[in-house]
Amino acid sequence: MYKDTLQKVKRFMTETGMLQNCSEIILGVSGGPDSMTMLHILNELRDEFGYRLRVVHVNHGIRGKEALRDQQMVEKICSEWKIPCAVYNYDVPALALSWKMGTEEAGRKVRRIAFEKEKENAVAIPEQVRVALAHNQNDMAETMLHHLARGTGIRGLCSLKPLNGEIIRPLLCLERSEIVNYVEENSIQTVLDSSNMEDDYTRNRIRRHILPLIEQEVNPRAVAHMAEASEIFGQAEAYFTKLAGEMAVGYRKAKDRYVLDHEFFKKETIIQTYVIREILEVTGGHQSDLTSGHIKQIRDLYGMQTGRKADLPYELEASRVYEGVQIRKKNMIAESDSETEELKIQNLVVPGETKWKQGCFTAKIYSYNGEKILEKKYTKWFDCDKINCELTVRTRRSGDYMAVSQSGGHKKLTRCMIDDKIPGELRGKLPLVVDGNEVLWIVGGRINERYKITSETGRVLEITYQGGNVQ
Repeated sequence: MYKDTLQKVKRFMTETGMLQNCSEIILGVSGGPDSMTMLHILNELRDEFGYRLRVVHVNHGIRGKEALRDQQMVEKICSEWKIPCAVYNYDVPALALSWKMGTEEAGRKVRRIAFEKEKENAVAIPEQVRVALAHNQNDMAETMLHHLARGTGIRGLCSLKPLNGEIIRPLLCLERSEIVNYVEENSIQTVLDSSNMEDDYTRNRIRRHILPLIEQEVNPRAVAHMAEASEIFGQAEAYFTKLAGEMAVGYRKAKDRYVLDHEFFKKETIIQTYVIREILEVTGGHQSDLTSGHIKQIRDLYGMQTGRKADLPYELEASRVYEGVQIRKKNMIAESDSETEELKIQNLVVPGETKWKQGCFTAKIYSYNGEKILEKKYTKWFDCDKINCELTVRTRRSGDYMAVSQSGGHKKLTRCMIDDKIPGELRGKLPLVVDGNEVLWIVGGRINERYKITSETGRVLEITYQGGNVQ
């Protein structure tokens, strides 16, 4: 039986690739049956796989003499097995109050801190170091039930992965009963954490009451079946996450700014969910605190009127814009805010070239003999004889207007931009060709009706903008 379990773990580690390019493993060892079994198995296999071992034991400052007993036992075994052991002490209850979180979450946080510190003592380069945790299939089943009860998606049903970055879980192929048998067969010294026998924590209640009842009343192989389901959920999560990452790139308009267009909201709901989540995580830089409620807020925005907004975690903001829904950092600085005064206004050289940011305006004048005028987005033609002064290129200012009819009727520039569905965040950035406060051309958009070519036009002013899509 001992050899069967050893081979089972060995096969599992090989199939999952958790030891590829690995030369050193840092093990989290509490002294309980799970972590002592992991320590024993990895110690048995280290010559075969050629890795070094080092142990981290964390004293959480909760159980007094019992915690000291656990620490001394782990130190003793590591000394006998000639494995380096580092002990880290934290006052978790005090830190939980300081960090404004529960003791369980604070405990996880200090363990992560301890692993990070111990990695600095590793002999191997960082890319070849793994951190081993002793979760088993029962832990996986308990986590699934816990997440299901609290509310979760696919990700929460496969959160315990065999390999997740530098984290490895060699015992995810074993049920707890197999670990108990392994401990007994090999006479491995272990300790019992009395807090695991209390019902103060939700996870303990699931472990001690709910999961055993499911195995007793529903199916004795429930744990194994839930482990199989978790693997399937993991495959689905990996697929959708990869697809969402590829799709999100297409909606990126600038650093920390994405626009989900009308076509996006015609896609399947699950695709929308994963893409939105990917954008929020990449832009916000975090995964925690982002919930299905935030994703629903963004999806609901699409059905609202332009201008509606939703505040999101990590200084993110979603807003309904003409093109769809925009997601961006609240503190994004408009390019125009960082420009020098010299770049904010340029005289248009006619004929000739005028530099503007990364682009360039080219202007020329020629005689008009009734030729057909084509419609082009970045080349426009004007009745040169109606232009009485020098033109300039700049961004919008208060008082700007455009003629919207040949008879001279005009509208404020802002109203024209709204009518043309130009997004609010772009209105102050678009270059304009102007005569004082009269706008001849919103580059990339409409031109002034008063300066359009007519049958009476004798000379044409042709202006072309090159240098990328200004919208």
